[in-house]
Amino acid sequence: MATQSPFSLLDDFLQNVPLKTFAPPVWAVQEGHRRIVLLLNHVLMQEPEAMNRLKRQSTRVMRVQWQQFSLMLQATPAGLLDIGPDDAKPDLLLTVVDASPLAMTQTMLRGEKPAIRIEGDVQLAAQVSWLIDNVRWDLEEDLARLMGDVPAHTVTQFVRAGVKAMQQFATQASAFLSGSSTR
Repeated sequence: MATQSPFSLLDDFLQNVPLKTFAPPVWAVQEGHRRIVLLLNHVLMQEPEAMNRLKRQSTRVMRVQWQQFSLMLQATPAGLLDIGPDDAKPDLLLTVVDASPLAMTQTMLRGEKPAIRIEGDVQLAAQVSWLIDNVRWDLEEDLARLMGDVPAHTVTQFVRAGVKAMQQFATQASAFLSGSSTR
């Protein structure tokens, strides 16, 4: 007899509940998009090579999509990102394939990238892929500006240990769940 995991019950619930039921108001979505763009630009400004690559893609529009959630991004002449026009035809469409929020979270906790379907301009896709692979947020450096080097290092070590523990848990839980579904 197969044992059903509480994680599979949660996954079934999340897949069967229409997300439109929980749709945030338009103003909250717009503000969220602005905050995402600010964070992305903050990270990009720490990497001159990333900004140079984006400068060459100036005015190109990218759409990032997951289920009914989407974000239009446009490369600027300064090598940064801006919110793209909603009515623009994107040059590049990046669609997160995982429909399950739980499966996507487990994938990211294992340190892997979620599966993404890419459609559109090959050159822009190559530049975005380079950005994803090579640009990282140096959280410790930003924290050091606020609280000093030693506290920032301590906080980031604590966060890294927590992330590592969550990754190990996700790996063990996945192994357990795949083993329990075959019993």
